[in-house]
Amino acid sequence: MKIFTREVRVGIMVVVAILVLYFGLNFLKGKDFFSSSNYYYASYENVGGLVVSSPVYVKGFKVGQVESIHYDFTKKQSFLIKISVSKDIKLPVGTIVQLYDEGLMGGKAVQLIYAPIVLTQTMHEPNDTIASEVGIGLMAQLSGDLVPKIESIATQADSLIRSVRVLVQNKDLNKSLSSIQHTTADLAVTSAQLKKVMNTDVPHILSDVNTVTGDFKQITGNLKKIDYAATFASIDHTIANLSLITDKMNSSEGTIGLLLNNKDLYINLSNTAASSDKLLIDMKQNPKRYVHFSLFGSKTK
Repeated sequence: MKIFTREVRVGIMVVVAILVLYFGLNFLKGKDFFSSSNYYYASYENVGGLVVSSPVYVKGFKVGQVESIHYDFTKKQSFLIKISVSKDIKLPVGTIVQLYDEGLMGGKAVQLIYAPIVLTQTMHEPNDTIASEVGIGLMAQLSGDLVPKIESIATQADSLIRSVRVLVQNKDLNKSLSSIQHTTADLAVTSAQLKKVMNTDVPHILSDVNTVTGDFKQITGNLKKIDYAATFASIDHTIANLSLITDKMNSSEGTIGLLLNNKDLYINLSNTAASSDKLLIDMKQNPKRYVHFSLFGSKTK
């Protein structure tokens, strides 16, 4: 007869599955079956949403968890919680089990606040009921810190809104906005005109500039063809001739030199001019002395 029949094997597998499920669920809850713990108790009037398997911390380090929560609403301290703490953690007398907010979402956790340690201090025994307190909630702390600042900001915001309202209702602002609108319209018109000038007049101007540039190039080419050496030599020769003529005019040689430098000739010419002037005056006054007209003849005077 076979001992491990099909039914026995199925039963064993079911038992193993149940054990795995049990230990797995407890492991997910935070229970460690391979480490020993001590258990302590604390009572509260209100647990504020604390649940089984919530963590227990000492200075931010997890040392255990909440094992169970018992309640009796006939008592003022209605809730009695059981916490597990690693056996290597010793709790001095005076330690406080504090219930506090773990995060902004409102989760609750427990932390152990140690009393000052002295040499003669005694330790709590396992299963002792330890003094408890409810810490100030995170939102309460934020409210205490932020509410005055928020009130101050609200006051400043209200003052700013009033100032903005006065500014918006000011007639000068409306005039300024109207002026800006007109200025913008003028700029749009100016921009359109400038665009038209750029599209029509500027190409013609550039064409004229190109033509002038071409003429300058042609003039420059012609200037390059001039024989400046021969031109300057001719100018030097002309200047030399002028200098020679000037020297002769300043000397007593030649007709022009005599005219310019002979004082007697100047005096004779001046006297001749004076005599000619007198003669012309006398001819105008006594023409009969010089001209005689007679149809039948006349006697010689």
